[in-house]
Amino acid sequence: MLGYMNEESLKRTIETGTTWFWSRERQKLWNKGETSGNIQKVKEIRMDCDGDALLVIVEQEGVACHTGHLSCFFQEMYSKDGDSRFNLDKLYDIILSRKINPTKDSYTSQLLMEGTERILKKIGEEIVEVLLAGMKKDKGEVIYEISDLFYHILVLMADLGITPQDTYRELAERHSKRQNPSSMKP
Repeated sequence: MLGYMNEESLKRTIETGTTWFWSRERQKLWNKGETSGNIQKVKEIRMDCDGDALLVIVEQEGVACHTGHLSCFFQEMYSKDGDSRFNLDKLYDIILSRKINPTKDSYTSQLLMEGTERILKKIGEEIVEVLLAGMKKDKGEVIYEISDLFYHILVLMADLGITPQDTYRELAERHSKRQNPSSMKP
């Protein structure tokens, strides 16, 4: 998200470990997540080369955007690559918005309302379909079935409050351990 900070909001952010911003409209400080519960726990604050902009890296609890999206920057304005930029993060964002703002005609909303057990059954079905497609060595069918599996895994993640970033961190940690074998468990 994009927010404005003044000296006081930066000070409070550092003191509390959660993000504080200056509301130019209301002319007062506000703590992100204070009313919504969508808190941002500060992990790191970086400053640009001119010292006039900050990048606050956070662990997001819930969503950042008031529309129910994980990020406020979910609307693609321009992409050199077009539709190829659709990725698991965007799909997760859509799934999370269906969780927060369910609609009766959404398969995702229905699946989330049916609960974890139903989601797990769907994942089991999709795994079998991936295996069967793989045994046929039909590349197109494998891609189709893996896409279904990815989708259902992301639904489970949203259901359990796990973000793609959580899995990226886990994978990065595993990669780091492989690069440095002395840090690996016996």
